[in-house]
Amino acid sequence: MTSQIAQQWHADHGNFSLLLSILEDQIAKFRDGESPDYDLMLEIVSYLREFGDCYHHPREDAAFDILVARDPQMRLPINRLLQEHRVIAVAGEELVARLNQVISGAYVLRATVETAAALYLAYYGHHIAAEERQVLPRSRLLLSAQDWDVVARAAPSSPDPLFGNSPTGTYPRLAKLIAARA
Repeated sequence: MTSQIAQQWHADHGNFSLLLSILEDQIAKFRDGESPDYDLMLEIVSYLREFGDCYHHPREDAAFDILVARDPQMRLPINRLLQEHRVIAVAGEELVARLNQVISGAYVLRATVETAAALYLAYYGHHIAAEERQVLPRSRLLLSAQDWDVVARAAPSSPDPLFGNSPTGTYPRLAKLIAARA
């Protein structure tokens, strides 16, 4: 169980990084005065909010609690990561709101959308890197099989709607783009 959950955690980070890269490409188009694919951008953020915020992050939070109990020196970096989970969630809400405004035809300042996207990308990217560098290796060393069981139960089990064995079709444009890149 230990290596399976840690491997999935790492795989999720790779998937999230791929999506953030695609989002960054769309934001670059926006920044360069071109027309990005706003619906695709919305699919990316919606997936990251649905899967990341609802299934992935709660399990990380449970692992973080256990890790701090095992290694008190991890308290400061873990506290930062927990705060980042909250910031990522709020930044995601903001970006979704701005994208929905643009899609609905509302007048939105370019800088408002770009700022919301930049905040989301910066926090999420830094967050993944910090977890990969600091937390995942320590978790593999310090968490027991029972601890990983607690982590697994921290969020309801749900198949990944995009990268799982049976994608749900909830993110059709994104699934098509990822398949084309593979």
